[in-house]
Amino acid sequence: MTGKVALVTGATSGIGAAAAETLAECGAHVLVAGRDEGRGRAVVEAIRRSGGTADFVAVDLLAADSVRRLARQAVELGGGRVDILVNSAGIYPFGPTEQTPPSEFDAVYALNVKAPFYLVAELAPAMAERGGGAIVNVSTMAAAFGVPGMALYGSSKAAVNLLTKAWAAEYGPRGVRVNAVQPGPTQTEGTAGMGKDLDTLASQAPAGRPATPREIAEAIAYLAGDAASFVHGVVLPVDGGRTAV
Repeated sequence: MTGKVALVTGATSGIGAAAAETLAECGAHVLVAGRDEGRGRAVVEAIRRSGGTADFVAVDLLAADSVRRLARQAVELGGGRVDILVNSAGIYPFGPTEQTPPSEFDAVYALNVKAPFYLVAELAPAMAERGGGAIVNVSTMAAAFGVPGMALYGSSKAAVNLLTKAWAAEYGPRGVRVNAVQPGPTQTEGTAGMGKDLDTLASQAPAGRPATPREIAEAIAYLAGDAASFVHGVVLPVDGGRTAV
């Protein structure tokens, strides 16, 4: 990926941070996007200490104007281009449908669906004009089957799965590959509060354990790289086999 510019949202922690570090190790200049400046700059410094190149971009993706501004900033920092987009930012509140407030519903869809939609709308056309690019969306296994308490989160990522296929059909003929990874339970800062529930959920899969962020990031790097040159519109389960049983 030497010479390529990668924008990773939600890159200040968890899967996003691991994806940023992995892409940097592959040679990409990574733009680390997120809300927390302290954590974002820590990711950037870790990448630079390892010999990679990265910059931090502060952004709150809940507002469409901020999403469009991020796209413009990324192009400027990337020297006029973004070659790889990883839509990793997301929120995942769990709970009964009848107890979900409208504000939570709106926030989940704004971040999990609208932000990727507007980023692709801003960046994919220029990729297509150059004749190449890669977009990787981060979904969840909860988008593939019903899970009690995950109706809101799962439905938002099910929308991302369909967008992945639609964008592959739309931009693939012009050289832009669009795919998604569909992680299972993963040990991140965001899931730390789940405690033993994370292990219980993970135990239902053949792997029998939660993933590490790096394991998900390796799949993202594969889909973003030239090794996946003939892969379009795939939603790749990286869930320890949960959706296989």
